[in-house]
Amino acid sequence: MVVEQFALEFGLEPRRIYSVGELTAAIRAALDEPFRDIWVSGEISGVKQAGSGHYYFDLKDGDAVLRCAAFRSSHRYWKFKPRDGLAALARGRIDVYESRGVYQLVVETLEPRGLGALQLAFEELKKKLAAEGLFAAERKRPLPRFPRRIGIVTSPSGAAIADLIHVLSRRFPGLHIRLFPALVQGEGSVEDVCRGLDYFSRTKWADLVIVGRGGGSIEDLWTFNEEAVARAIAACSVPVISAVGHETDVTIADFVADLRAPTPSAAAEMATPARQEVEERVEAARARSVQAVRYRLATLERRLRQQGTDRAAGALRLRVGRAQQRIDELGFRMRDSVSAAARVRERERSALEARLRRFDMRPRLAAGRRRMETARAAAAEVMRMRLALRRGAWERAAAKLGQLSPLRILERGYAIVSNESGILKDAAAAPPDSRIQVRLARGELRAVVEKSSSS
Repeated sequence: MVVEQFALEFGLEPRRIYSVGELTAAIRAALDEPFRDIWVSGEISGVKQAGSGHYYFDLKDGDAVLRCAAFRSSHRYWKFKPRDGLAALARGRIDVYESRGVYQLVVETLEPRGLGALQLAFEELKKKLAAEGLFAAERKRPLPRFPRRIGIVTSPSGAAIADLIHVLSRRFPGLHIRLFPALVQGEGSVEDVCRGLDYFSRTKWADLVIVGRGGGSIEDLWTFNEEAVARAIAACSVPVISAVGHETDVTIADFVADLRAPTPSAAAEMATPARQEVEERVEAARARSVQAVRYRLATLERRLRQQGTDRAAGALRLRVGRAQQRIDELGFRMRDSVSAAARVRERERSALEARLRRFDMRPRLAAGRRRMETARAAAAEVMRMRLALRRGAWERAAAKLGQLSPLRILERGYAIVSNESGILKDAAAAPPDSRIQVRLARGELRAVVEKSSSS
């Protein structure tokens, strides 16, 4: 208050204090007129479509990122829909989203403008590897019809591994599954995926390998567009299924792999037959075999009877009975073998399921969340203490400033003498007959110098 009074007394501009809403509204008004109808070019990234139908995405280049919003009423007639990695030309106006305090481009029109940097890199690598023959159909290997061991290269915490294990366990319980945990996004993910493929290639433990992850933007899936990953898939000594993203997502890994699956769940469906279907096919084959043998035996029996060879018929019946007994015995042994194998696979599945439970991340996440809350509370307490210290320092500085105010000196009987040149410090600056102003604690005097002397 003292500082503001001092500023008013000497003709200084008083400070203006904005609220957050007032400042945001002022910025919005300042941006509205010059940027009401502009064109902006850049690469589309991070496309999201809300339940309301609005699109939200970023336009970026090598220097900056601009947030964009395209409302449903604007994009419903577009022939071109935003897609990650594509370069585009957007027309709209700059607006300030006051709730978050950020500016954004409200897009009215969107036009494609060639390929984005990521899409261009994708196309160039695709042409290079195709020229080397890595996509050729001749090098694609058939998948084993009844795989016993399946290797998986993916993130242990993603949705893909859960979908794969669920579908594989449902379709063919008892399969051996081995996970090579790998990052599937960001720094180090390319090396992890290559190490996983190299591991299964060297050990030859698996009959086939599934490599992939869940869906995401083109940046999220870029690990599977890297040349190193493509060459690791091509060099793998066992067949590889690529299961990256959703059905509409296409990566370089899909072209190099022996089989491309639209989703991780579909990869599990393609990798294994349904156990029930296999058992039904075995039973049908057994029934056809029995029917064929019985038909053949009946034909031979009629032929022997026609020839009147009762002794041969008796011997034949004995042989047929032995053959039928042998068939029954083999059938019993086959059912016992299948049941024993099923029990072994079930025990192995239960053991693997118990091992997987130990990798449950929820307790660790809960502990991390508690530590984060404790740190947040401590940080808030530190901030409150620092604010209190700064407030005390400010109040002490204001008190000192008030004590040093010239107005306090005038209260003790002193005066400030000035003329047109400013405050006088030397009597020589006020010659006789010149006009001066005398500022007192209360009021002001105007006077004429009759005599001046300096000592």
